[in-house]
Amino acid sequence: MHIPIQISPDNPEPLYHQIQVQLKELILSGHLPEGTLLPSIREFAKDLSCSVITIRRVYQDLENEGILRTRQGTGTFVAKVGAVTREQYRKEAVVEAMKDALRSGLRVGCTIEELKQLFEEALLEITNEGQGTPGNRQPGTDNPGNKGSNKEVPGLAKAAVEPEEGGSGNE
Repeated sequence: MHIPIQISPDNPEPLYHQIQVQLKELILSGHLPEGTLLPSIREFAKDLSCSVITIRRVYQDLENEGILRTRQGTGTFVAKVGAVTREQYRKEAVVEAMKDALRSGLRVGCTIEELKQLFEEALLEITNEGQGTPGNRQPGTDNPGNKGSNKEVPGLAKAAVEPEEGGSGNE
């Protein structure tokens, strides 16, 4: 069985972490359903051109989390993962992605208010692209003509950005 995992030696994350995160995502998203037999450690290591020790660590870590189970003599299988665990993982994945984006914004000097505004604008843009569901859209945002306008975003108070020391505010 081929498992669609992409690893990169250029990525600063260790290989085992890259594999573990992607495998966990495939399982918790339902792409690898409960009971799926995973490749043997040797086979998976060969497929990914990495060490057997790397795959053994991934399997052991995910087994410790209750995501995999190993049966002596038959192999490693995807364990039953409850709806609560799936929902928790889904939310954690989104929060982590948001934190990464916010850290990037803070590193380039965005204020908290600017970050809030950028989040709202990005959310509206994605929703207007049809990736959101109509029930999640804010009133008055269905019009693509709103994209990029300076209208106040519903649900977000207009930001009063304080000028930073040595600056003149909204430049």
